[in-house]
Amino acid sequence: MIRNTFSILNGIGEKLERKLWKNGILTWDDFINAPDIDFINPNKKPLFDEYLSSASRELDNANAGYFADSIKRREHWRLFDVFKGEAACLDIETNGLMPDKGGYVTVVGIYDGFDYKCFVKGNGLTPENIKRELSGYKYLITFYGAAFDIPFLMRTMPDTEFDIPHFDLCFCARKLGFKGGLKRLESDIGIERPEAVRGMDGYDAVKLWEFARRGDTGALDLLITYNREDTVNLFRMADIIYQRLRTQTGIEYFLQ
Repeated sequence: MIRNTFSILNGIGEKLERKLWKNGILTWDDFINAPDIDFINPNKKPLFDEYLSSASRELDNANAGYFADSIKRREHWRLFDVFKGEAACLDIETNGLMPDKGGYVTVVGIYDGFDYKCFVKGNGLTPENIKRELSGYKYLITFYGAAFDIPFLMRTMPDTEFDIPHFDLCFCARKLGFKGGLKRLESDIGIERPEAVRGMDGYDAVKLWEFARRGDTGALDLLITYNREDTVNLFRMADIIYQRLRTQTGIEYFLQ
């Protein structure tokens, strides 16, 4: 999808992007190779060509970090099909307080489409371990992570870095007309959780941590199961939301 995308260019929105597609300019190469485009400012065309040429080279080199800063975050979803093989789904649990009120992260779950890894406070949850784990990925998938998980981690673990493209399913789902939180989105898409954690929410996770902190190993196991579902389900939802967003752009009609 990203090589069909022109809304990454300054001054080009989705309406003009569709106009380009309608006129047979379907890829970055099509745009660059067109000597002129009637509805594109001729003074801007060389600058656009240069930008798209650079982006194409960086994409060929799988340089995900380049796109983290060079395109608007709302467009990061368009990179999913390129980087999903090197993507990490991330979800955190906390003690229920904000960082300035004594809040801290209790669990960090990371899933790459095959393996789920869990870092628990007092058992592997350190800035060094999280940074080391995330360094192996080129794409981040979260639900509401841009507003909660990432800021929370950066405030409580200042050395943690997030310099890769970020597909936040919450805001992308809203663009498709979905409402509510993660659990409602799972239900709307048709994802069911195991009986043990079905119906649980963030408040339950906070209570489970309190029990675990007092030595209840069963509560900790259940908390990890809950986080695992939060994290692992993101990958399946990302694939569904990406496909629906792609269809919503209208590109499939022009590629026929």
